[in-house]
Amino acid sequence: MQRKRFSSALAAALVAATTLSVVGLAPQASAANSTLVVNAGSPFRPVSHLAAGGLYALAENNRPSDAMLLPIKMNTLTQPAPGVGQRPNGQPPGGDSLLVAPQATRVGAAEYIRMPDIYPDFPYRWVSWNDWLAKVDAQVNARLAATGTSNVTGWELWNEPDWTWNTSAAGAFNAGWVRTFQRVRARDTLTPIVGPSTAVYNESWMRSFLTYARDNNALPDIICWHELEGAARIAGDIANYRALEASLGISPRRISINEYATPTEIDQPGPVASYVAKFERGGIDNAHRAFWYEYGTVNGLTVNNQPTGSWWLYKWYGDMAGNMVVTNPRAQTGLDGFASVDPTRRVLDVVLGAESGTNSVRVTGLGSFGSSVSVRVESTPASGRFTAVSAPTTISDTTATVSNGELTIAIPNMSATSAYHVRIQPTSGVPSYQQRYEAENASIFRANRFGSSSASAGAYVGQIDNTGDPRTASYLDFVVNVPTARSYTMRIGYANATGATATQGLAFNGGAWSSVSYPPTAAWGQFGATVSVSVSLRAGYNVIRLAKGSPNFSGGTGYAELDYLELT
Repeated sequence: MQRKRFSSALAAALVAATTLSVVGLAPQASAANSTLVVNAGSPFRPVSHLAAGGLYALAENNRPSDAMLLPIKMNTLTQPAPGVGQRPNGQPPGGDSLLVAPQATRVGAAEYIRMPDIYPDFPYRWVSWNDWLAKVDAQVNARLAATGTSNVTGWELWNEPDWTWNTSAAGAFNAGWVRTFQRVRARDTLTPIVGPSTAVYNESWMRSFLTYARDNNALPDIICWHELEGAARIAGDIANYRALEASLGISPRRISINEYATPTEIDQPGPVASYVAKFERGGIDNAHRAFWYEYGTVNGLTVNNQPTGSWWLYKWYGDMAGNMVVTNPRAQTGLDGFASVDPTRRVLDVVLGAESGTNSVRVTGLGSFGSSVSVRVESTPASGRFTAVSAPTTISDTTATVSNGELTIAIPNMSATSAYHVRIQPTSGVPSYQQRYEAENASIFRANRFGSSSASAGAYVGQIDNTGDPRTASYLDFVVNVPTARSYTMRIGYANATGATATQGLAFNGGAWSSVSYPPTAAWGQFGATVSVSVSLRAGYNVIRLAKGSPNFSGGTGYAELDYLELT
């Protein structure tokens, strides 16, 4: 959505979906004295920073700067069509998906291309089918010609058709979807298709769409809708979609919520923490901050290449590694948060918000941390999108005793618009910097996560199989952070049951390619074997790519699964 999108047509679509929510207003916090329960012993998915995405997040391939983006570990972006015409809020067209693709690649982010943003107006002004299909062809041809771009992972065929599709001029949307789907697939059979991208989730609308798409062999690869009415709906919407999908005999699809948070909430880290928590528990693939104001700020995370208060929430999120662990809020409104445990470092991070007054975090499952732990509590304010915040505020830095694997931390004087960060770790033995980076925490392109009891942190990445086409190339981008510029020994945990040595390409920070060799191991999914190579890294953030296939790389040989890399 954009700032000027509230119209009678949109209002009707929202009323059809719900009669209890008010668009544009932050949800009211419930009473204080709430407790968020975190079970550190119950991991439920690898950390992927799934909600660190944005609509129109990037502008001209350098705004915001890479230095602002690398720490927040961006997952997926939605950017405008090649040759963008869209003028959001009267701004000049910007953020062309192919123009900004190099920057997205430099920071490890994937991109969806929003095709109707070839048009200048919003709501989109329909011209004709001949005009639209010619524009579809031009976009697909432009992407196919961009052979150095490998991070485009979806075509978004339309945006908010529940109120922007001109039925009187273009006919029924379901038929229009099929026609557009077929036109894209006539030229590009490989890139996933994203949709229907409705302004709100509505079961009857979605049922009609899915049934028609199923019956015409035009189901999207990635199901998409927007959550712009407050976080309380999210869990129910996801559960409803999964039940609907199953009832229609449709295989489970990845879910993308590629616009989230109201205009008020987008600059308030407290409510945003509640969105992220619900997306993580809901098991979706990715989520993107809604666009309400300016291009090239990740929708209010930066101002003049400085962090706002909201940026620090995503920095805490970006620092998470290992596995997400179960959090239990009291209700779908009020206090909520998300948490991770890095089992290698024994570090627990909790980010929470959307509540005022004195509230608590009760952590269970801390037995492996020992009886004495250090606890840091920080906060970041709702500074607005024009006010920089140089650092979080430290509320407390204490040593606490763990009793029967449990610990409760009280946080006084909370603001419902601020976000809070709790970090718990043993009082000794924690490395001064993160050395091990799990493969399943990396940015993964055309490969898949799997579980294994022998893998570090219980998971690994396999099916890193493809080379030869930038739309199918398989690779992992690890965003790492090191304290000094020097040569590091990089140890890679892997499996290779081909019976012969396999190879992958290695490059860092977009530099020259070298080769990593993986001697054979006993079995797939069984880990313990390692190989080591040297990498020369700059101080701070670096991006390390391990690839079977990638632009400017001739391709690896054989097959290998990746468990982790470790820098010493």
